[in-house]
Amino acid sequence: MNGQLTWYVARSTGLVGWALLTASVLWGLAISTRATVAGRRPRPSWMLDMHRALGALATIFTVVHVGALVADSYVQFDLVSVLVPFASSWRPVAVAWGVAGFYLLLAVELTSLARTHLPRRAWRAVHFASFPLFVVATIHGVTAGTDGRSSAFVLAATAAVLAVGALTYRRVCEATQPAPPPRSGRPAARRPAPVRPAHRPGSARTPELV
Repeated sequence: MNGQLTWYVARSTGLVGWALLTASVLWGLAISTRATVAGRRPRPSWMLDMHRALGALATIFTVVHVGALVADSYVQFDLVSVLVPFASSWRPVAVAWGVAGFYLLLAVELTSLARTHLPRRAWRAVHFASFPLFVVATIHGVTAGTDGRSSAFVLAATAAVLAVGALTYRRVCEATQPAPPPRSGRPAARRPAPVRPAHRPGSARTPELV
């Protein structure tokens, strides 16, 4: 029963960790795009807090996933197998994708926690690793996971890839577009209406001004 429990924990935490990572990437892209609601661009602080919380939860579930794999006796992973790429005797390439994703996730999360102590350019460069992290984690889930070839996971992964791709394309298009000119608060001057001269009885009709 203990072996089955650790195996189920490893499978479930892997799926939940991938789902949380996907949600974090999508949430971050939604914040960074110029989406507007009722003519305004909403950027409340809770949206950024939610993005950070999703990333932290994804890291926690991934750590539990790795720990459950080491504790499980079915495949018999050790620390070297889960920390060194291609060191595993069980599906070494598929596991290597997971090892690379684990290090990318740690890099993104740790630099986000230390953001106030890092140069913005350095933090931004590391944070862009979220895109290859999502790709690597998805490949790992499809190739190494027991449930990776199930129809439910394949549909979820396909929808996630399409959503991330669409928002990434929009983000790139917005980044390459020139910034709109600043709008002044002064209202535009209205052109005065033409004055029509009065018509006197008995006199010739004066043509109207255009």
